Amino acid sequence: MKEMAVEDLFTIKNPVIIDIRSPIEFNDGAIPGAINVPLFTNEERQIIGTIYKQEGSAVAKWKAMEIVSPKIPELLQTIKKCVSNDTELIIHCWRGGMRSKAVVTFLEFAGIYSWRLVGGYKAYRHYILEQLPTMLPNKAIVLHGLTGVGKTEVLKILNKKGYPILDLEEMAGHRGSIFGTIGLSDGHNQKTFDSLLFKGLRDIKDADYFLVEAESKRIGKAVQSEELMDKKMEGININLNTPIEQRVKHLVSEYVEPYQEETWYFDKISDGIEKVLRRIKDADIKKSLIQTLTDRNYPEMIRILLEHYYDPRYDHAKQEYEGEFFEIYAEHPMDAADKIAEKLNQLSFYPIQELNFHNRMIK
Repeated sequence: MKEMAVEDLFTIKNPVIIDIRSPIEFNDGAIPGAINVPLFTNEERQIIGTIYKQEGSAVAKWKAMEIVSPKIPELLQTIKKCVSNDTELIIHCWRGGMRSKAVVTFLEFAGIYSWRLVGGYKAYRHYILEQLPTMLPNKAIVLHGLTGVGKTEVLKILNKKGYPILDLEEMAGHRGSIFGTIGLSDGHNQKTFDSLLFKGLRDIKDADYFLVEAESKRIGKAVQSEELMDKKMEGININLNTPIEQRVKHLVSEYVEPYQEETWYFDKISDGIEKVLRRIKDADIKKSLIQTLTDRNYPEMIRILLEHYYDPRYDHAKQEYEGEFFEIYAEHPMDAADKIAEKLNQLSFYPIQELNFHNRMIK
């Protein structure tokens, strides 16, 4: 049986990672890109666990064999469809125990050769938590700006230009506000956030700096590490300024137009407004917000929220950052990305390809 240590997993060129844990385990946290081919359903896993506690290991193993035996042909067929001649097949379970050993053995009998990940997902989780604090590039370029300036979109444009970015909102599955999950799931948990951050840092490992949005420490369900927050607080700050008309337009296109006809949309907005109303003291502002909700006048609602709720809170958050601030004035995200790229080049922060070339020339 071929075995692979977690640290070797990231040296494989074309890995196909098959996670054979139950769906509930997989959804709680998984290796990015892994394919869930569960050996047991959630209910079957629970039954086996109960038998193990009440009747012991031998009885539980027998029950597991009874459940798995009829599934083996379909299980192997499903895994076989995932691999090709130029891929390396890697199988793992929770801690590299009986489930992964059994599947690797079944595959071997069928003439499909695979690696068993030693220690399983548990070892992977331990490894990335150990590595994350050591992986951060030297310098953070922190993108600030009032809600609606399009910071995330600007980061994505800069990424396409070759600049190293960390999109923390995408990693958290949350846009970092009361309305942050509209059009998304309920947000990623800490395990998923950490896994995506680890992958993101590996993607920019050749860079000595990174671009990141000025998020608060908690983004939805996920919390940033002290090491990451310290890098941001000590970084170089770029503050993006955009006219409020453009900000309203941007937020309508992101939060309203794609979803407003969905049955869940009005209730979701109502819940968010209810939370905002608890924090606003001005009676006239409250009345105006309630009226926009009644009228479903979302552009006007967004304008009121920006002027009287989000904007006043933003200046306070900026004061936590120690580094110098550079102001960028732009009409839209593409304009902003071009001006930020120009500023970065002036500060000798180049796209990764140019950075590698620049470093070779120095040597």
